[in-house]
Amino acid sequence: MLTVIRGAGDIATGIALRLWRSGLAVVMTDLPRPTAIRRTVCFSQAIVLGRAEVEDVTAVRAETAKEALALLEEGVLPVLPDPAGMCIPDLRPDAVVDAILAKKNLGTKLTDAPAVVAVGPGFTAGVDCHAVVETMRGHTLGRVYYQGSALPNTGIPGLIGGFSGERVLRAPADGVFHQLRDIGAMVQEGDIVAEVEGLPMRCTLTGVLRGILADGTPVFKGMKAGDVDPRGKKANCFTASDKALAVGGGVLEAVLHLTNGSKVSMVPFFETRKASSEDFEG
Repeated sequence: MLTVIRGAGDIATGIALRLWRSGLAVVMTDLPRPTAIRRTVCFSQAIVLGRAEVEDVTAVRAETAKEALALLEEGVLPVLPDPAGMCIPDLRPDAVVDAILAKKNLGTKLTDAPAVVAVGPGFTAGVDCHAVVETMRGHTLGRVYYQGSALPNTGIPGLIGGFSGERVLRAPADGVFHQLRDIGAMVQEGDIVAEVEGLPMRCTLTGVLRGILADGTPVFKGMKAGDVDPRGKKANCFTASDKALAVGGGVLEAVLHLTNGSKVSMVPFFETRKASSEDFEG
């Protein structure tokens, strides 16, 4: 069973881990210049570095659908710089997952695949997709809706260690982001961890720097540019979060439910699939 995941940030990566470990073949897409904050747990880094490893899964950059299928046959997860999902018609996946988390639909259609699953607000099951998975922390996190929509975006980050909005660090100005501290660094409230046009981006609480934009990223004032975890556990910076895995579990449930669990094993995928890397010319 082949699934294309649109987006390769930290939530999308948690989804990919759940699906990949369950035996589904996964191809991911993202921006040519990704803007993920938690870069140590994002398969989008494969686009930047050519290769990325999260926990026990390796992802490699691919340029075309043909290359993606060839990488799958080698047992690695392909990531394409393809934000519009132009590879989807060529790959003919069994499922498409929109995990861009844009809070609105950026082009995903109900007709993209036999099973189309959207993550978070901005989608309506039966209109944009076949199922929606809840992303808001709380009692319904990871729940699958086959009718209706996820809870609306509040603009307020979920509680971690008793803190919410304070966890998020935002760019102080329009310009080019200059990173001063690395992911995993222990920080104190008031520490400067980045600058934009000479203006400091300061930590608003004490903890571990769980995420920060890459040096040289173009930003606008108020853009999310960093994340401090008040629990202070450095190891958490290098593994998928509880939220990402919970959402991933919901997506796995939705994909299997919508496809009746057909062709789950990757071996049957390559034995029975009509399209393979050999089907593409050039």
